[in-house]
Amino acid sequence: MRDPNDTADLPSPYYPHPAFGLLHLPRFIAKIHLHLKDELPKGYQRNFTRGFDGFLCLHLGVEAKAVIELVKTAADDDEVTERLKEILPEDTQPHIWNRKVVQMGMSKEGQIALQKSRDHMGVSNRMDIRSFADMIEYDEGRID
Repeated sequence: MRDPNDTADLPSPYYPHPAFGLLHLPRFIAKIHLHLKDELPKGYQRNFTRGFDGFLCLHLGVEAKAVIELVKTAADDDEVTERLKEILPEDTQPHIWNRKVVQMGMSKEGQIALQKSRDHMGVSNRMDIRSFADMIEYDEGRID
């Protein structure tokens, strides 16, 4: 598990955005808020706007920088949502994106990478950690 001194109180990648139904979007927005306050823990900085963040932006056809700027200049979460509606496609295809999130790490290549992550985390035998979202859940203490 992550060093307790290097954690953030972030939503689960399995939590959908209320307006768009997209998994991970609330987490990305929360990471942006922390980044803008210079409070994003070091352990999260390496993959900020990469990994799920980057794949989500790619899926939506937006640049991460645009989402960061939008969050930076919005007055509150309601304004973030309203402004996201302006830059995101009309159909965000949550059914496609959400399937990717829950299955990321389940391909043959993904299983190899996931096993490396399990090994690195010291949980090599945890076959119940079946995806990278599960690994995040484990790392942040939401699953034992």
